[in-house]
Amino acid sequence: MPFAVVLDTCVLYPAHLRDTLLRLAERGLYRVLWSADIVDELRHNLVESGFDPVSINQLIVEMGKAFPDAEVVGYHALIDGLECDSKDRHVLAAAVRAGASSIVTFNIDDFPAGSVLPFEVEVSTPDTFLLDLLDLAPATVIDELSRQAQANRRDPKTLPSILDALCKAGVPSFADEVRRRTA
Repeated sequence: MPFAVVLDTCVLYPAHLRDTLLRLAERGLYRVLWSADIVDELRHNLVESGFDPVSINQLIVEMGKAFPDAEVVGYHALIDGLECDSKDRHVLAAAVRAGASSIVTFNIDDFPAGSVLPFEVEVSTPDTFLLDLLDLAPATVIDELSRQAQANRRDPKTLPSILDALCKAGVPSFADEVRRRTA
């Protein structure tokens, strides 16, 4: 079984980044995990950004269908005993409860080394995580990015344009490395 990774809300929010991360999980490169709190926060942030609530609910239902074993349960009792940033304790608690090897987040500073070290949980930015997946399975990652672009009904519809979108979504080193490898 592939290694388990908790995706924080902030990496699920940008649509193209979410799509890339979930597509790579579907390809079996890692096991995706989230909690009800992460999904609720995603829903709230999308509503606050003006997205249609019906579309948001459809997205969340589809995520659950695609990854029926992704939701971590039974982690709330761990939250108060954790030492990371209080607003992200639920993320670490879900990772600990599920035995995840990693949390992927833009909020690295919210998880000081001392707060995750006892649980052997690594905290990575999505840029670093995707670069690691690219090193692990370059052909699979590049193939899936091409499939992602082709599946879009509107731009970005090409590999270069999906890489531009991913760069804007916060993974510029990953986008640059894929460009380098596909040049």
